[in-house]
Amino acid sequence: MSVRDRDLDSVVAEAQRKVESAVRLPTGYRLEWTGSFENEQRAERRLAFIVPFTLLAIFFLLFITFNSARYAVLVLLTVPFSDAGGLMALPLAGLNISVAALVGFIALFGISIQNSVILVSRIVELRRDRGRGVMEAITEGAATRVRPMAMTALMAILGLLPMALSKGVGAETARPFAVVIIGGVFTVTILTLFILPLLYPVFEHKGAGRDGEPGTPA
Repeated sequence: MSVRDRDLDSVVAEAQRKVESAVRLPTGYRLEWTGSFENEQRAERRLAFIVPFTLLAIFFLLFITFNSARYAVLVLLTVPFSDAGGLMALPLAGLNISVAALVGFIALFGISIQNSVILVSRIVELRRDRGRGVMEAITEGAATRVRPMAMTALMAILGLLPMALSKGVGAETARPFAVVIIGGVFTVTILTLFILPLLYPVFEHKGAGRDGEPGTPA
């Protein structure tokens, strides 16, 4: 049985079905699947703990940054944008979800949240400190943050492109990691500039900006 062009989990699952139907172990014996499969399962269990903890830690830091749970949630809503790009990029590159790809998704969290913080911070600044209207602040904020967000995306894509195209030793680990980040950065940059401004009015504190008394969002 070959793992060529297949993910390890599906290969092991097929092997387990065949072994269960063909092998009868004596009483007191058990069969364990070790090696790379065991290491992958161990890593997935760790990631199942690390990812929720990371998101909670990010939410806490965002809450401190904005002094607002609403803005923290708004920023975190961009995380699915990056996930979508990463998930689409993997099959396009002929790859499957692996531990390396999952680590790439964690790295994407930071990039997507950084872009969102840059944009939301600018909009909040325009609303509170300069008294701009909602639509005016959103339009101006998005326009002035296109360049830094595009530069961040371009640096990530160009820096990881050689890794994504590699075919040598270690490519089975490096390629999924790089492909996920490249695909996610591409989509999150575009979607953040268009979707997040549309969501901002829903999450803004009613007392902020020129439309009401300047205040701290709740």
